[in-house]
Amino acid sequence: MRSVEVDLAAIRSNYQLLKNTFAPAKVMAVVKANAYGHGMLQVAKALESAGVDALGVADVQEAISLRMSGIKSRIVCWLILPSDLELAADHDIEVGISTFEQLAAVTENNKIHIKLDTGLGRNGFAEADLDRLVSELSGREVVGIFSHLSNTSETEDRVQKDKFDQAVDKIRRAGVAFTERHLAASAASISYSDFHYEMVRCGIAVYGLTPFEDRELPLALQPAMRVVAKLVNVKKVSAGQGVSYGYRYVTDKPTTLGLVPFGYGEGMPRISVGHSVLIAGKLYPVVGRVAMDQFVVDLAGDEPAIGEDVVIFGLPARGEPTAEQLGQSSQSINYEIVTRIGGRANRVYLNR
Repeated sequence: MRSVEVDLAAIRSNYQLLKNTFAPAKVMAVVKANAYGHGMLQVAKALESAGVDALGVADVQEAISLRMSGIKSRIVCWLILPSDLELAADHDIEVGISTFEQLAAVTENNKIHIKLDTGLGRNGFAEADLDRLVSELSGREVVGIFSHLSNTSETEDRVQKDKFDQAVDKIRRAGVAFTERHLAASAASISYSDFHYEMVRCGIAVYGLTPFEDRELPLALQPAMRVVAKLVNVKKVSAGQGVSYGYRYVTDKPTTLGLVPFGYGEGMPRISVGHSVLIAGKLYPVVGRVAMDQFVVDLAGDEPAIGEDVVIFGLPARGEPTAEQLGQSSQSINYEIVTRIGGRANRVYLNR
């Protein structure tokens, strides 16, 4: 009745394209938040089979779940507590260090990346911390130094890059050795070749989706997720028929309405307005308020068969609606759409 199709072959292909595009830089594939809704373990296994350089997750719990499932690749995480460091060392998990409290808890068995706050205002050592940081790094082994961009504009990105370069230079001149710098996520990796350093971190691009809200994706990446439900009801209604809670939509002429069993319980945004779905090769608008279990489409008098596939989003090359379009309909972005999709939907893993 409801399915989330994930094409692992597309994910491997996307990763290889990113590797080829950004070489000689390594590419960390970010699989946090259940691989952006695609299935963390299945995606990690697919990427490991493709020779992934490193996997990125948010926290130690995600990293350990990968290790316990047999993943051998490098894993890096960056949202941690000092108490996580012993577990990280036990499971060969590299960690991002952002505070002096974390740094004080580091043991000789930890593999660490130092995070710098170059302007995002989140995790990381501030510019004012650098003198103390350099002093406390003396004699320690450091794998990498990294930061994260705000993606506000090219001007702001380059301000952050300059701050990053200056801080890295100061750390290097103090005699602290490290092997990797990484600053760029998907958007900056694609936009600026001089932001690649030794490694880039790609999340949304691995799944074939664009990190940009204002322009097309310049790489031939393939969306890996396709969300489909079955049409469960078709009914004829008169003009003036209210549809769903609050009658946000009222028919202005006789029509047919279709019922789709996919609601906000599956991640279909309740506030979505203006999204269209594909049924039997034709786009139809979603009308009325999305409910917990279902939504309604105006079929404009058509009567597709009960059980017909309803593509909520999928592959634009086939003329299907996209995750970006569903995000726009709900004042959100494709990242949030794919990460939240699931609920009672059955996940199906493909190798097209």
